[in-house]
Amino acid sequence: MIPRAIQEVLTAKETLEGAGVRLHRGFGFLEVPRFDPFLLFDDFSSPNPADYLPGFPWHPHRGIETVTYMLDGAVRHRDSIGNSGVITGGDIQWMTAGRGIIHEEMPEGTGQLMGFQLWVNLPRADKMTTPKYQDAGGHSIPETTHEGAKVRIVAGEVGGVRGPIEDLAIAPAYIDVTLAPHTAFTYPVPVGHTAFAYVFDGAIGAGDADAPINASGGTIVHFASEGEGVSLKAGTSGARFLLVSGRPIGEPVAWRGPIVMNTDAELSTAFSDLRGGTFLSRGT
Repeated sequence: MIPRAIQEVLTAKETLEGAGVRLHRGFGFLEVPRFDPFLLFDDFSSPNPADYLPGFPWHPHRGIETVTYMLDGAVRHRDSIGNSGVITGGDIQWMTAGRGIIHEEMPEGTGQLMGFQLWVNLPRADKMTTPKYQDAGGHSIPETTHEGAKVRIVAGEVGGVRGPIEDLAIAPAYIDVTLAPHTAFTYPVPVGHTAFAYVFDGAIGAGDADAPINASGGTIVHFASEGEGVSLKAGTSGARFLLVSGRPIGEPVAWRGPIVMNTDAELSTAFSDLRGGTFLSRGT
């Protein structure tokens, strides 16, 4: 396998979202379209409840998917079409907002919270599709050992083991990898697909490098498009990271707040629908 080079390394930056949640953003609006089809990556982990309890009260989405992955603590979820539940340690929720959904996500707890949210763009043909969910409890996310790495597979395949999240427009991979010190891990990525890793523990390097990447506070490692896959090696303290890839969409992006369409006119329609009370019925 010809490994991809590291194209850029981004340190997640603290920001406020929702009703005042302190989180770390790996990439977002300013990085469009470099991460196509991915729009935004947030780490809302914190040991301090004051950082996360304000939560994300009722808000709309259209034209995207939101992916919430919890490792510790809990987030209570409700939406405008009657769904509700709790996303807790080890769970994944892959929500396709499609033509429109209004929901809230409220972290709960009195101690450590550890969770991540990824926004995935939808191609023009799917932006007004019917909203849907793919939920997988922690017990249903397979774990395997591959090349000495411990791997949880949310989407994609590792060593013949497939994750439960499937049949999505961007053909994603989403895996959670834990490496012992100085352990290497390689993963094939289809030619042309975007790939990045989010390192949240320890440090990693590419190929045979001695892990020069400082992962303190969270680090996005964005890989170049050339090559057959990625090769990562942990440093002296080991490493844990999320590895994500997907097929680029290559379409115009018109983005305002929680709504992402292809044109400004479509954005105007979405916000007009919100004001006029037709947001949820549009396209039915």
